Amino acid sequence: MTDEFDGLETFLQEYIDDYHEFLSWLGATVDDVDQGTMTMTIPYDEKLTNVRPTADGTPDIHGGVAATLVDTVGGLALRTELEEPFAAGVATINLNVNYLRPATGDLTATATVVRAGSSVGVSEVVVESPTPDDGPKEVAIGQGAYRLFRED
Repeated sequence: MTDEFDGLETFLQEYIDDYHEFLSWLGATVDDVDQGTMTMTIPYDEKLTNVRPTADGTPDIHGGVAATLVDTVGGLALRTELEEPFAAGVATINLNVNYLRPATGDLTATATVVRAGSSVGVSEVVVESPTPDDGPKEVAIGQGAYRLFRED
């Protein structure tokens, strides 16, 4: 990670902890920020699970948590492509999430910016969760389109 984005990572984590009650309640952490990419994690917590457990008896995490990560990390990654990351606005236009398998552990989402145009940006996101036998596996993939409100 470059020094330029080290400050952004710290700023984002402090913002989440102090001002974004939903992400803070989920326990979201900023793992990495760099040009055109960002990674965040939400730790496993039973409060985030579905009522019915998976075949092995472990409750799986509700898909909305993965969708929240896709939306959040996808939009924030686009900010790394802006001259002034927090002087402009970013709003979700479209969000698509495909669920691949149940998540029964921490969720880690990594976004990669596909394009940051003058008014619209697109990010692709991979969400992974550890599995008991095989380590991290993709549990969801998504793509978000965002309106970029750049400062003139």
